[in-house]
Amino acid sequence: MVGLGSAIAQLRNTFAAPKPHVEVIDGEAVPVGMLLGTLGALLLDAGSSVTDVRSALEKARDAAGIGPELAVGVLPALVIVSETATGAATIVNAEGVELSARQSARANRIVLGLESGSIGLAEIPARVRAIRASTRLPAPLPWILGNALTSAGLAVVFRCPWWAVLLALGVGALVGVIGLVLRRFREALAIVPFLAAFVSTAIVGLVAAGTGFDHVPLFAVCAPVAVFVPGALITNALLELTAADIVTGSSRLMQGIIMLGFMAAGIAAGSALTGLHVDPSSAALVGEVAGVGTDRGGWEAVPPYWVSWVAVVFLAVGLGLVFQSGWRLTLVSVVVMTSAYGLLTGITPIGGSVVATGATAALLFVATRVLERIVPVIPANVSFFPAFLLLVPGTVGLVAVATFDPVALATPLATFVSLCVGTKIGGLLPGLFRRNAPHRGQA
Repeated sequence: MVGLGSAIAQLRNTFAAPKPHVEVIDGEAVPVGMLLGTLGALLLDAGSSVTDVRSALEKARDAAGIGPELAVGVLPALVIVSETATGAATIVNAEGVELSARQSARANRIVLGLESGSIGLAEIPARVRAIRASTRLPAPLPWILGNALTSAGLAVVFRCPWWAVLLALGVGALVGVIGLVLRRFREALAIVPFLAAFVSTAIVGLVAAGTGFDHVPLFAVCAPVAVFVPGALITNALLELTAADIVTGSSRLMQGIIMLGFMAAGIAAGSALTGLHVDPSSAALVGEVAGVGTDRGGWEAVPPYWVSWVAVVFLAVGLGLVFQSGWRLTLVSVVVMTSAYGLLTGITPIGGSVVATGATAALLFVATRVLERIVPVIPANVSFFPAFLLLVPGTVGLVAVATFDPVALATPLATFVSLCVGTKIGGLLPGLFRRNAPHRGQA
């Protein structure tokens, strides 16, 4: 009787125990936590913040009708999905392989499909494999050309003289070669920011000394290395901190500060070697330098203001080449960057550069979300990214750190905060981002 009672109790407990959430793929039961973790790892490699990744996975979970029975946790390099009833957890590590802009767009389209119900959870593994299978090192020529165009475009936008613009074009290409060679060696990635900043500063210093040009603006040095400046990393860190992701936000912020420190050390070393003095007063944002010129002539003259608008286009094309965006996303980048430039130059005289940055971020965030709803193949996360190079004061912060100027340092700090607030406000505007997410089977 005792044995029979024990067996009955065990059978009762078995039926009463909560069943794990699984999806059947090719005849095998796969935990939903593994599926969501695989997608989350892809999003982390695509450069999304942990806050955005967690939000995306929770929306996909809810759209599948599971709800809070699965808890999602995200760290910079891994995703944890656990069954709240049993505590069983699935951990998926990110691969740490940087994705191109097109891959990031495809990853975000999976998220949108899961939210709308047009894609089922069981489709995640195949789609993720297809995206990762297209990962490849950037082609040398587009990468080098993209760095050169980005460097020269920034030099024009930030009102550098002609000699600095032409020099930025050549140094940007050289820095592109350095990055292309060293990124093939994982252990050498840590020194790329230092080496790029050192080479850029040394060449600018030698040219300035040899030609007698005594006014060296900030972006003559920083434009060639702007791609390596961790402005977006620091902004994501602040966004994560405001979303109570303290551990992740703090670690990313520290990583960004260390990278800035390496670059500042490279600038300091190059300046000491060549005797270069970078003008700290040139640490200004886009809206503050628009339309600024000098009374100097020849190679020390500043390009006409209308050339800055052309430079924004070249800047967007250069970024498209660097991040392998493809022509469609590059066209979107052109529109987004010219819009960002127009808003910054228009709002700054009215409200100041700090306010202009936040307002522009909010407006562009709303616009890219609306575009995402109209054209789902252009996710907002990807289309909003090009504006970061104009909105994020990363290079301004770099020169502030390099020159130890507390006044110059206050500007990027305030602008980082304004950018975060603007992005948050843009995300909270009612009715614009709301999607009708039908349950699976209704799509």
